[in-house]
Amino acid sequence: MSHSVFTAPGPFRASQIREGDPYELSEGHAILCMTAGGRHGRAHSAGDRALATDPAVAGQVGVDVGITWGDDKNLRAPDLIVGAVQAEPGWQRVFPPLAVEYADACQNEEQLQRKIVELLAGGTRLIWVVRLVGPLRVEEYASGRPVRVVGAEESLTAPGILKNPVPVRALVDPDAANEVALRNLLQVHGYDSIDEIAARQQQERLEGKLEGKLEGKLEGKLEGKLEGKLEGERAGLIEAIRTVLSARGLTLDEAGSALLERGELAILKRALARAAVADDAATLFDALG
Repeated sequence: MSHSVFTAPGPFRASQIREGDPYELSEGHAILCMTAGGRHGRAHSAGDRALATDPAVAGQVGVDVGITWGDDKNLRAPDLIVGAVQAEPGWQRVFPPLAVEYADACQNEEQLQRKIVELLAGGTRLIWVVRLVGPLRVEEYASGRPVRVVGAEESLTAPGILKNPVPVRALVDPDAANEVALRNLLQVHGYDSIDEIAARQQQERLEGKLEGKLEGKLEGKLEGKLEGKLEGERAGLIEAIRTVLSARGLTLDEAGSALLERGELAILKRALARAAVADDAATLFDALG
C-alpha cells in the first residue's frame, strides 16, 4: 500500500477548521474534500440506514464525523463511522471500531490510502471502502492482514461491532438497505421476520379463544352448581313450609301458594319460622308478602 509521506508537519490545526469546512488534516497539511455527487450521496444514505439499525449498534453511526489526534495536527472524517460516536460538541478524539468510505469518480486514491493507514494506526479495527466505479465491490482493510475484496452479491461481517451480516448492495441501494433495516428493527423488538409477527399474533388469538372457552366453561359449571344449590334450597324450604302447615292443619289458598313458589330464600326462611307459630294461613301470607 503506497501513500504520500510529508517531509515536515504542516501549519494547520484542527482547532482552525470549522464544522462544514471542506478540509481534513494530515500532519498539519490541509486536504481538500469536495462535496459528494448524486450517486455517492444516495449510496451514503443507504449505508447509513442499513448500519445504524443493527441491533448491536443502537444508532451509534455518525456521518462525516471529524476525528482529531496528534496535537490536533490530524483531522479525518470518514463518510460513516460505526460505534463509539460521541455526543459532545466539537471534534471527536476516539477512533471508531468501523469506518466506511465511498470511493466514486475523481477519488484521490493516494489520499484515500493515507487516510486508511492513519485510521488503522489510530485504532480503527475495520475499514470498508465501497467502490462505486466499475463493478460494485467493497475492499475490507484491517491491521495485520491483506485487503479482502467482497463482491456485490456477497455480505460483510464485523464481529463484535455488528450483530448481522451486511449485504454489499445494502451499502449502496436504498431498497436493499430498507430490507436490512426492516430485519434489524424487527430483531430489536424481538422478531426475526414479518412472518414471525403473523405467527405470534395467530398463536395469541388461538390462546385467547382457548382461554375464553375454558373460562366460560368453568364459570358455567360454577354458576350452574351455585344455581342448582340455591334452587334446591328453595325447594326444600317450600316443602318444609307446606309440611309444617299441614301438620298444624293449615293450608294456603291459591294466591298464597303462588306467592310461596315465587319467594326468595330470605323470605322463605322467614315464612318457615312464621309457619310454626302462625294462627292461620293469612298470617303466613302476610309474611310472604
